[in-house]
Amino acid sequence: MLKSAALLAIATGVAMVLAGAQPWLALAVVAVWIGSLWMARPAPSFESSNENGFTVSRETIAPFIEPLGVPLLLLDGERIVAANKAAREALGGHIAGQDARIALRHPQAISLLNDQGLESVTVNGLTTPRSLWQLSRFDIDSQFRLIEFINRTAEADISRAHTDFVANASHELRTPLASIVGYIETLRDPGAKVDTETRNKFLTTMEGEARRMQSLVEDLMSLSRIEAEKHSTPAEKLDLAAMAKAIGKDVAAILGEGRIKVDAGTTPAPVSGDHVQIDQLIRNLVDNALKYGDPEEPVMVGIAADEDRVTLTVTDRGPGIAPEHLPHLTRRFYRTDPGRSRASGGTGLGLAIVKHIVERHRGTLDFASRLGEGTIVTVRFPRWTDLSQ
Repeated sequence: MLKSAALLAIATGVAMVLAGAQPWLALAVVAVWIGSLWMARPAPSFESSNENGFTVSRETIAPFIEPLGVPLLLLDGERIVAANKAAREALGGHIAGQDARIALRHPQAISLLNDQGLESVTVNGLTTPRSLWQLSRFDIDSQFRLIEFINRTAEADISRAHTDFVANASHELRTPLASIVGYIETLRDPGAKVDTETRNKFLTTMEGEARRMQSLVEDLMSLSRIEAEKHSTPAEKLDLAAMAKAIGKDVAAILGEGRIKVDAGTTPAPVSGDHVQIDQLIRNLVDNALKYGDPEEPVMVGIAADEDRVTLTVTDRGPGIAPEHLPHLTRRFYRTDPGRSRASGGTGLGLAIVKHIVERHRGTLDFASRLGEGTIVTVRFPRWTDLSQ
């Protein structure tokens, strides 16, 4: 068809010359005509027939792999002739038409392309430095093959987090246990001359370490329960303002009226929640503010409600938190000042528990802090709505 159209263009040019047109004009028209036909030519078809006699081509396979959620590349030899949407999003739209060895640029991926006996490899850092992908090759025939990409990054992150958690929990338990065992061995040693005052000091230390382990185990169990329930949204109607006022009274009764100030307004602040968990969340935030804030300044607890959400703020006037620590505050066992945290009885799990409670209640958690001025923790919950109306 292209050849016939080109002949027609030449014939038209000759007719223009015979009709008196300038030769250069006729030549220009023919050149533009043939050039436009060449640019509009259909893309070359990459196809072959497999052993069953079916025709395999880019045109027949590309439409089938395009909507699939798994990244897939269709290779003709070493060249990428088609990449579905998921592959373009993961690897970039520029990969189509490239040599696969240049596009992937990883020794493991290249070995998958070159070694016919290799069908699957794991590639680290394919898309980001911490990413982990499993690549599998499926040979369609002697010419075409598919490369499948499975993102294993989340699984690797979970495995890494589990390993870190076990290691950190073991370390936190091992330290007080070692202390307790050491004191017991000393007290039981018949040759050790331990007077009553020293014995009482040992027992006091042992009791403190035992209570520290008890708190840690309770926080671990609490965190486990919250994580187990994270996919079930609580539906109990709670008044966040009333809960904050009650907790403020409890703290004031123990530490004095000057240690906490609650501004919850006079109207209810309804949220959908789990009463035990919301109570734990407020107490954890208040406890943190009391531990790390200025003991001469009150902890401020505020409750504000609008049509869409209810906001809880807990403010202290302590030394503040350095900016580099803020993104990591909700990590398990993360401490900005390990010595001070342990001395005050902290387990390093309080804010991790807060984060998981907030997530279960479909809320948001934010930290704002300035060195020398203090810290503000803000939690926003969706306002309770009566779905029965």
